[in-house]
Amino acid sequence: MKNIMFLCTGNSCRSQMAEGFCRKYWGSEFNVFSAGTKKHGMNARAMKVMKEAGVDISSHYSKTVEELPAVKFDYVITVCDAAKETCPYFPGGTIIHVGFQDPPALTKDMNNEEEILSVYRSVRDEIEASIKKLPLILGNTNPSSSS
Repeated sequence: MKNIMFLCTGNSCRSQMAEGFCRKYWGSEFNVFSAGTKKHGMNARAMKVMKEAGVDISSHYSKTVEELPAVKFDYVITVCDAAKETCPYFPGGTIIHVGFQDPPALTKDMNNEEEILSVYRSVRDEIEASIKKLPLILGNTNPSSSS
C-alpha cells in the first residue's frame, strides 16, 4: 500500500479531518498519516464535527513530521497555505497542495457556538468532498516528481 500524509501547520484540525476521511474512504488502499509543521494539540470542535459526520478522530493526537514512523511518503498533501510554504522535502514523494480555510482563524472573533460550529462543518464538508475525489487528485500527478 502507498503511504499518504496530510500536512498542516498545527495538526489540530484540517489535517486531522483529512486523515479521518481518508481512513474512512480509502483506508484499504493507503496507509494514512497526518502531521503538522508544529503541534497545536487536538481541536475539540474539529473532533465534534467529525463525530457528527460519523468519523471518530478522538484517538488522534497532534504531532510533527519528525514524530511519524520512518516511512517513505508516496504522497504529501498540504491542506493549508502555511504548510505549503514550509513543507519539508520528502525524497521520492509527490507533494500536492489542496488548501482549505482555517476554522479557528475564521471563528476567532465569533462568540456564538452554533455559528462557530457551522464554519467548522463547512470546512469539514469541503475536506470530505475533496477526499472522496482523492484518486482523481492523485491521478493528475506524476509520482516521480514533486510540485
